[in-house]
Amino acid sequence: MKIDFVSDVSCPWCAIGLKSLETALERIGPGLQAELHFQPFELNPTMGPDGQDVAEHLGEKYGLSPEQVAQNGEAIRARGATVGFTFSMGARRRIYNTFDAHRLLHWAELEGRQHELKLALFKAYFTDGEDPSDHTLLVRVAGEVGLDETRAREVLASGAYADDVRQQEQFYQQQGIHAVPAVIIDGRHLIQGGQPAEVFEQALRQIAAAPGA
Repeated sequence: MKIDFVSDVSCPWCAIGLKSLETALERIGPGLQAELHFQPFELNPTMGPDGQDVAEHLGEKYGLSPEQVAQNGEAIRARGATVGFTFSMGARRRIYNTFDAHRLLHWAELEGRQHELKLALFKAYFTDGEDPSDHTLLVRVAGEVGLDETRAREVLASGAYADDVRQQEQFYQQQGIHAVPAVIIDGRHLIQGGQPAEVFEQALRQIAAAPGA
């Protein structure tokens, strides 16, 4: 079973959805052989190099008041705690451009370390409050998950895989994916949003049991 996880490293519900999906796969066990691929989606593709204050950004983009931003943040923090992910809302004060992080993730898939890098980037941003557009941070995190730091630095400096990432982003947008996380199973079945593990588990079992699966 191929699972395409379309997401952005600056999307909190993507971090929640991934933890829930991982739990669902663990519950199902080795009877289900699943290949997990992370596909790029940018929530803010035009974000400048300096980023933007989180509350300011959410206010402009969604019309949320500071109080609503705080309430939403607490809801995300609490939901994260239920799936074993730590959101440090006070540490994450800015929204950043994530294109280079997606380029690095594309390379990491070729190296067999994409899943590990995705988790590490979620932690770096949401738990540690670090800047996922910063090349120094990206190189360091790549090294922490077993990737070659010299090659990671070369990838980032060269603009490698930019066309690949843009093509993948356009493909999923053309398929109607305009919000993330979007979990696509075997290219046919879509599960939208940061669902509970039970929802993922039930869907995966039903798809695996279907005739011709």
